[in-house]
Formats: sequence, structure tokens, C-alpha cells
Amino acid sequence: MKSNYERAKFIRNYWLIAGAVLLLAVGFLLFAWGELDYRHYIIMGILCVGLIVIFIVSYHQMNSIYHDLEDMSQSMNDLIINEEQNPEEVYREGAVGILYSNYYKLVRALQDSRNREKDEKIFLRDIISDISHQLKTPLTSLNVFMDLLLEDKVTDPEKRKQILHEAENQLDRMEWMVLSMLKLARIEAGAIQFEKKEYMTRALLMEAVESVRLLAGKKEQTILLTCPEDSIIFCDGDWLVEAVINLLKNASDYSDEHKEIRVELEETNIYTRIYIKDEGTGIAEEEIPNIFKRFYRVNNTVNPNSVGIGLSLTKSIIEGMGGRISVKSEVGSYTWFMITFVK
Repeated sequence: MKSNYERAKFIRNYWLIAGAVLLLAVGFLLFAWGELDYRHYIIMGILCVGLIVIFIVSYHQMNSIYHDLEDMSQSMNDLIINEEQNPEEVYREGAVGILYSNYYKLVRALQDSRNREKDEKIFLRDIISDISHQLKTPLTSLNVFMDLLLEDKVTDPEKRKQILHEAENQLDRMEWMVLSMLKLARIEAGAIQFEKKEYMTRALLMEAVESVRLLAGKKEQTILLTCPEDSIIFCDGDWLVEAVINLLKNASDYSDEHKEIRVELEETNIYTRIYIKDEGTGIAEEEIPNIFKRFYRVNNTVNPNSVGIGLSLTKSIIEGMGGRISVKSEVGSYTWFMITFVK
């Protein structure tokens, strides 16, 4: 995009000023000497040449600046037409260089914003698709149960009670899934701000352990906590407790009766690491990269009511607080989940 308006204005104004300078020079010479001779014409000629040289140099400099601005304007126009274009950064000195630098910063900010918006749309689409897909099965089951009960197709009291119990399980599953998905969506959309501060690590871990002790007790499992009394961790306490509860429930579900589940703390000058260790079925090595995906389940036979979202939610919580979660496992032997916070 090129415009000669400023160039024409510069030429007009320059020669108006140059003409005024020449007239003033002639007037001064006439006033000083009364008449003009060949020496005065030489002086006037040198002055004219000087004005021409100044014009050429200044016009070239001015034209170079306007050329840079036109290139930037064209780059903006191309970016509007093709949003995916990534203009090559030009490094200059001076005010034009600062303008170029700020322009590329603006381009990157707009592209980042556009990419975030695109990711959010994809995320929202996937969330809606996942929820609708996962709700389909329990809703279908509930409709079947209601039909059986309303039409008195099941007369045996024990079977009716069994159907009601299964309906309750499906409702609990739906409630857990919807609440977890909403939490996950809020975290990944950045709607939740984690309020990190110092907590006594043992108190948080004890709260999580007590929350699942009854669940583990049904399978006569033992939960052991090993954590120094004076250990301090910098995190959002409520969310860390929820993450650890999810891991403990997972450990209980995938462990047999009479097994031990251990919660241990490792602390160094560099990091604080929480271990959740079980003696369960373990995870095959090829499945480990997938276990934190939404609705991914390693073994459907262990807990058929599981919706496969607990680990995904836990990962989002830990990473949202600046931590990292990893897993080490051996099939038929053990699984260790490790939550690490760098100090």
C-alpha cells in the first residue's frame, strides 16, 4: 500500500522554504552591497547547489522511512487477508526499529489470542461431545429401569430392589462425571485461580487419607501415611487434597482386598514429592501415556461404574498449581503415582 501524499507535501514545502531562503539571500546581498556582481552570482549558485544536495539527501532519508512504513502497512494488510501468515521479523535501529518491534509483538499477541480462542472452541466442542457421549449409556439404562418398574414387569421384590440399587449407581456415576467435567473445564479454561500458600503437608495428606479410609475399609485395605510433622508445602490446599483423594480412590479400586496403600513424602532442597503407592493390578507400559486422557480406562472390569475422568482431573489440578504428576508401574505388581512440586 503506497501513498505519495506525504512525499508531494514534503517536496512542495521544501521548495517553498528553499525559495524563501534564496529571496532572503538576494535581499541581504542587495542590502549589503547595493548591487550584484559575478561573485554574488557564484555565492547564489553555491547556495542553490547546497539546497539541491540537501533536498536529495533529506528526500532519500524521508523516502526510506516512508518505504518502511509502507512495507509494514502492506504486511498488516496481508495479515488481515491471511490470518495464518507469520511475517518475518525485521531488525532495525531507531524509532522505526522500535515501531517494527512493537508491531511484531502485537502480531504475536494477536496470533496467541486467536490460537487460544481456537483451542477453547475445540475444547468446548470436545467437552460437550464427551459429556453427551458418556451420558448416553447411563441415561439409556435409567430409561430401561424406569420402564421395567412403571410397567410392573418385575414383580420380585429383590429384583426390584436390585434395579433401584443399579439406578442409584448410574445416578451417582452421572453426578460424579458432570461435576468432574465442570471442574476440569473450569481449570483448563483458566476460570479457576489456584490460591497457593504454605500448608502443613501432613495435615493435607491426612485429610485425603481419612476421606477414603471408609472406601478402603470395605475391601479391608490398609492406608499408611509416612510424612514428617514439620514438612511444609506451597500449594492450594483444597485442590491438592482433591487430587490426592482421586489417586487414593484409584489405588483402592485397582487393588485387591487386604492390600496396603502407602502415602509417602520425599523432600529435598530442590523439590517436594508425594508418592501414592499401591500393590494392585498395575498398568501396562504401552497404556501409561494414555491414562491421563479423559474417559480413558485401563481395565473396565475392575470398576464398571468408573467414568475414567479422575486421573485427567488430577493432572489438570496438579499442573494448574505448577506441579507435575508422573507414574511408574509394573503389571500385576504395583503402581506409583508421583506428585512433584519444585521449590
